Amino acid sequence: MPNEGGALAGIRVLDLTDYQAGPACAQLLGMLGADVIKIEQPGFGGYTRRFLGDKTDTNSIWFLVLNANKRGVTINLQSEGGKEVLTALIEKSDVLLENFAPGTIDRLGFGWERVRQINPRLVYTSIKGFGSWGPYSNFKTFEGIAQAAGGAMFMCGTADTPPLQSGAAIGDSGTGALTLGGILAALIQRQRTGVGQFVDVSQQDAILNLVRTHIRAHQALGKVPTRGDRRGGLASAGRIGEGLFACAPGGPNDYIIISIAGHLHMRVALLDAIGRPDLTAMVAQAQEISEEEVLKHATTINDAITAWTKQRSKHEAMRHLATAGVPVSAVYDTADLIADEHLHARDMIVKLEDPKRGEFITVGNPLKLSNSKVPITRPPMIGEHTNQVLMEVAGLSERRIAELRKEGAI
Repeated sequence: MPNEGGALAGIRVLDLTDYQAGPACAQLLGMLGADVIKIEQPGFGGYTRRFLGDKTDTNSIWFLVLNANKRGVTINLQSEGGKEVLTALIEKSDVLLENFAPGTIDRLGFGWERVRQINPRLVYTSIKGFGSWGPYSNFKTFEGIAQAAGGAMFMCGTADTPPLQSGAAIGDSGTGALTLGGILAALIQRQRTGVGQFVDVSQQDAILNLVRTHIRAHQALGKVPTRGDRRGGLASAGRIGEGLFACAPGGPNDYIIISIAGHLHMRVALLDAIGRPDLTAMVAQAQEISEEEVLKHATTINDAITAWTKQRSKHEAMRHLATAGVPVSAVYDTADLIADEHLHARDMIVKLEDPKRGEFITVGNPLKLSNSKVPITRPPMIGEHTNQVLMEVAGLSERRIAELRKEGAI
């Protein structure tokens, strides 16, 4: 049942989404206490129940990490009975979330213009690669397409590499998180007006929102920025105490990243922390003259930092430097994330139990509200709550539900 202590208690969401952007958004709504009803095809469920599956006859980890805090209902939207059921649920809901391929939801008979007639209070939310209007609105999109079209990919990598796709799902889960803000804003406006609205979210737009500093760089330079014209790569003569530094024992992810942005007090803290007061004095004197004077010593200073980091693990180096006031982090891989004591303390690494798969690890709610305590619950099995939801929300009798099931409508 929905959690009654959450910030969004009393809000009902119909989740008609698959893949990642939509499910990620709906999951956040559920983690905030909304009653999220995930609607899937009878028998089949959704594509991502099997996507990248490592076991047969069970839900994929991909599906499990994106669908916590939801109830599961199956509806055949191709059938008249199924359309009847969805219409009844729309009448009693606050939010509808869809990310079908362009044109699909309209062909099913549940586009915005139709649905607003069924329930004028509904917040109808659509996530598309390029949005619901504009010259590219009929183009299909996945993560890499969104990153390329939004302006993220051309700056990933170095001047010597082709454009690279970020490993973070900024086009999918990033868009889902942004969509949450639009839905909440529409719900707040509905409190004043009594009327819902259409929330249109484009993955291209969402990426562009994240990379606005590229636009700033273009205007400052008067040209397209070059890959590598940003902090984050290996430390070089053009930067002091800035970038990646190798750590012990020398594995592919054994690095820390330091970012001090040229601040003298942070440079001093860094060099004091590695036990090099001689370099601290040199930097302080040089910085009184100019940044160019400081950079004359970049190689000497960065070599000293590297010599220090290579004698320590990335987590040891991180803790030591961070305690000294230096902005720093280990380069976390998935094993680091799963084991991290800080993430465990913040309930961001969560263990759940799937009826078929057994125990699995997922990510908790990144939005921490002091008065919204919602436990993380396991994703539903296919159609697990169909009878419960159709009786409770749609007001259908057990007899009618049995008829619909016999017809293949649910």
